[in-house]
Amino acid sequence: MSALARYFYAKGAIVGGYDKTKTVLTEQLISEGIDVSFEDDINLIPKNPDLVIFTPAIPKNHLGKKYYEEHSTLMAKRSEVLGWITAASANICVAGTHGKTTISTMTAHILRDSSYGCHAFLGGIATNYGTNYWSSFASNTVVVEADEYDRSFLRLSPSIAVISAMDPDHLDIYKTNEAFRDAFVEFAGLIKEEGKLFVNSKLESSLFPNKNKLTYGVDINADIRTNRLRIIDGAYHYDVVYPNGCIKDIVLNMGGWHNVENSLAAIAAALELGISHELIKKAIANFKGIKRRFEFAWKSKEGFVIDDYAHHPEELRALIQGVEELYPNENYLMVFQPHLFSRTKDQAAGFAEVLSRVPKLVLLPIYPAREEPIEGVTSEWLATLIQQPNHVEIVGKDNLLDYIQSNQISKVVLAGAGDIDTCVQPIAHMLKQKYEA
Repeated sequence: MSALARYFYAKGAIVGGYDKTKTVLTEQLISEGIDVSFEDDINLIPKNPDLVIFTPAIPKNHLGKKYYEEHSTLMAKRSEVLGWITAASANICVAGTHGKTTISTMTAHILRDSSYGCHAFLGGIATNYGTNYWSSFASNTVVVEADEYDRSFLRLSPSIAVISAMDPDHLDIYKTNEAFRDAFVEFAGLIKEEGKLFVNSKLESSLFPNKNKLTYGVDINADIRTNRLRIIDGAYHYDVVYPNGCIKDIVLNMGGWHNVENSLAAIAAALELGISHELIKKAIANFKGIKRRFEFAWKSKEGFVIDDYAHHPEELRALIQGVEELYPNENYLMVFQPHLFSRTKDQAAGFAEVLSRVPKLVLLPIYPAREEPIEGVTSEWLATLIQQPNHVEIVGKDNLLDYIQSNQISKVVLAGAGDIDTCVQPIAHMLKQKYEA
């Protein structure tokens, strides 16, 4: 939503919006001249806007939304508006239950860094640029994160599409795993006649009958794959082999084995556009990552604070694997804030299995977002399912700083898609003051 706010503001429109809580991002929007309110009060909203854009995160009983509905205001979902904006563009659309933000941001970065140019609508803040939106009047190419929630990605028109993962999610919308998978198959069917599809090699690629389809991944059978992959001084070094050649000596300064795989999809899209090996290598080497994707908020020889948006079991698995690769046998604390009662219920077994791997775990209360509570679905209930319950504690967000301080913890990983990000800088500041003063 913030990317769309920035798009319309850049076009000269007067832009305002509502959010439930204040965040770093909302403060940035306000500083840029975009009005944001945090109270559901119809006295705080403009009465005759040309367009109201909303997402399913807005509850049905929201007073502002009801006001606009009753006054016949033009209203559209975020996905509809993205569809309008990109209708006449050459679109690189990145879909998947995880990986899509990193892949889309890497892709847009390669295009911008190489001077190919693009318009970018991203789901995360690119650290290189401090924003999730930018435009280039010299290019008709759009890079857009294709969100599967509420079938939003079915409103897009991909020229190049990426499908990174299809682990079941949003079953409150799709009801069954099969229906969820079928939506991705339908998304692939939207690719333009001469367009290209890149599918993660871990997926059942036979589901996608697209004639111009290639797989990518770190396994030897993928069409686009790594070779000579190794870690040197905290960075990944590898070659990229593809059907018509090989890019030698890629360097990725970003934690997590899964991000090597994500880079392959971004590189594949760049190669499809004809960007040279040298420009791709340069862009990947200077890519600084995405806010809240394996982001180091503090790092020293005494400890670290890593912040990540992971909110699905497989995202947590990738995060934990990345921490274990960089810090083998370290006794770190993971703080996880479950996101949505429905997801916690539907994915409870997966959460319990993957969270049992961490040395020490704190669960924050479930972040509800758009949902009402589900009876019996709580962080306390989730804790009972984890195989090593003695290492799990339930802590309120307001008490987290005191908990870390009183337990003399210096290595912290925070994960979740709610408001856990507001805890990151206070923790990082406290540990920096303690160990670097």
